Amino acid sequence: MQKLLISCVCAATLLGGCSTARDIGDSMFEGLTRLSVIHTPDIQQGNVVTQEDVNGLEPGMTKSQVRYLLGTPLLVDVFHQERWDYVYSMREGRDEPTRQRIALYFDDGRLTRIEGDLRPLPAVPETQEQKETVVSVPDYEPREKGIFDRALETVGIETDE
Repeated sequence: MQKLLISCVCAATLLGGCSTARDIGDSMFEGLTRLSVIHTPDIQQGNVVTQEDVNGLEPGMTKSQVRYLLGTPLLVDVFHQERWDYVYSMREGRDEPTRQRIALYFDDGRLTRIEGDLRPLPAVPETQEQKETVVSVPDYEPREKGIFDRALETVGIETDE
């Protein structure tokens, strides 16, 4: 029985060729992934940099200020120490991955230029006026004496309020 099985596999490989067996395996895997039989986890890589973080960048900031705001850069080229790259990639399940890239350029340790997918937006002035909050505090009214205070008074000890 084993000899028959081995000879069938060898014959199928010789007749079909190796690439055909590989194509069949690939198509079987693709079919299984489409049927949601195989769980595909979300894959997040790189530095998460939001628009609010990028809005905080200003020309002339030092490297330590930028590192505090955005975190440690994902890529720092050994030959180009004045350029930091922040790269972010997110792939949710079987969807196509989304990528963001931001390159920061420094001159003498100060931020000079920003390139990439996110750019600092100008600050929008607040158009709403700040409303004053008025808090009404009631006058102090002494509380009634409790049983403990009354017991102390009968003994002759006065309590301070």
